[in-house]
Amino acid sequence: MAGHSHWAGIKHKKDRADKQKSKIFTKISKEITVAAKLGDKDPEMNPRLRSAIQSARSANMPKENIKRAIDKSENNMGHNFENIRYEGFGPNKVAVVVETLTDNKNRTASNLRTIFQKSGGTLGTQGSASHNFSQIGIIKIEKSEISDDKIFELAIESGANECKSNNSFHEIHCDKNHIYNVKKNLEKHLNNFLSTGIEWVPVLYLEVKKQEKEDIINFLDNLTDDEDVQNVYSNIKV
Repeated sequence: MAGHSHWAGIKHKKDRADKQKSKIFTKISKEITVAAKLGDKDPEMNPRLRSAIQSARSANMPKENIKRAIDKSENNMGHNFENIRYEGFGPNKVAVVVETLTDNKNRTASNLRTIFQKSGGTLGTQGSASHNFSQIGIIKIEKSEISDDKIFELAIESGANECKSNNSFHEIHCDKNHIYNVKKNLEKHLNNFLSTGIEWVPVLYLEVKKQEKEDIINFLDNLTDDEDVQNVYSNIKV
């Protein structure tokens, strides 16, 4: 949904819509399960779970899918997922940060290493690429929910640092450590949120020639398609 660095929102193609929806549902379901397992099953008491459910609703995930994902947190108590970050460089030295949620880090590392190598890139150690980014809290709200002026006013009152609006959504930026406090203040006035999370935003964008973009796009698509990958961030200028 983000137009700057979050690849998931700019890679959709009509001929892959159903396949992509299924993958999105799978990734959101996994996040719901982990959030419910690590915290309270009541979304009102668990900000991470509440945000995951809001993302599910924005993606039009059926209620039964959401309930099944929450129930799964109790049924598979021995099934442990880890949040692991991978970093590296793809075609044309594009910097990439990949966030995963996996129950088998050896499988995940092997799959990602193969994707990087096939693209002519390299999978590095943590810190090798992330210095090209800064981490900030980002909350997205559909444009139809509230006017530009009103959301700007609410964002500042809620403790955010910045508020941007485009044709599709409002994007609120805040300190990553304050994201759920800002969100809680916004929830006093708003019910629907597209997404809430801590994202990696490029410090400087990498400009590449038009003919070079196809290889980079394919590379980012392949990363996003991996079942263990939750988010992919790059410093390519789109």
